[in-house]
Amino acid sequence: MNSVPANAKERFGDRVKDYVKYRPAYPREVIDWILACTPGLQAVADVGSGTGIFASLWLQQGLRVFGVEPNQAMRAAAEAQLGADPNFVSVAGSAERTGLPAESVGLVTCAQAFHWFNHDAARAEFTRILRPPGYVALVWNDRDVAGDDFATAYEHLLREHAPEYLQVVHRNVSAADLEAFFAPEQLETVDFKNAQTLDSDAFIGRTLSSSYVPNQGKPGHEGMMAALERTFATHQSGGVVRMRYLTRVYLGRLRGPVGTRVPSLACRGLR
Repeated sequence: MNSVPANAKERFGDRVKDYVKYRPAYPREVIDWILACTPGLQAVADVGSGTGIFASLWLQQGLRVFGVEPNQAMRAAAEAQLGADPNFVSVAGSAERTGLPAESVGLVTCAQAFHWFNHDAARAEFTRILRPPGYVALVWNDRDVAGDDFATAYEHLLREHAPEYLQVVHRNVSAADLEAFFAPEQLETVDFKNAQTLDSDAFIGRTLSSSYVPNQGKPGHEGMMAALERTFATHQSGGVVRMRYLTRVYLGRLRGPVGTRVPSLACRGLR
């Protein structure tokens, strides 16, 4: 069983404003690829849905979307933005206990969230709420940490000024963890390029939206802010910096015939 911080479900409550304004979105191609591999999809459970960034993309497809989020402040932000859509259902639940009926959805998605879950308990719950063949898509915006001087400097800044960074970063979920989660089924993976262009305020807000960064009033906050200002001044061009990501998608079944593989990019004719 993986180790999950005791306060995992409350960590983002004081960062909602920055999260809504400055977190990166996800490429439309992510949705297109998942849809191509999950024919007949009608309902999605977006678990750890936060402020609704990923859920909004499914709503644009006309699907029924259950936004499952344990954090009240994050859930309220999603309701404010998506509540007018009749296909959106906000659920006060968690990955380990969604509150959804058995076999109620064809797909579970977890965008920027799986590393906060108890994997064993989440797997059991996802299996319960999925109808066969039972697809799960795990998605992360994986920030480039060494592709250019800015990326390298920003990674160094986080390691120096955010003590929790290496403890909770999503890269702690290994390939072995993912294989174990889907076992004995197989999974498909695909990457899409993504990026944000950030002015000074957006750069600072993007950083403060991360739960491992010391927020205002916390030890280390002033040092973090000074370092952010120096980093931006050094690496900005035309008043902006560019933060690059690979959006990584892992798609597999939890309720398919044993040892099966989801349809691949090649067999679907996507490029």
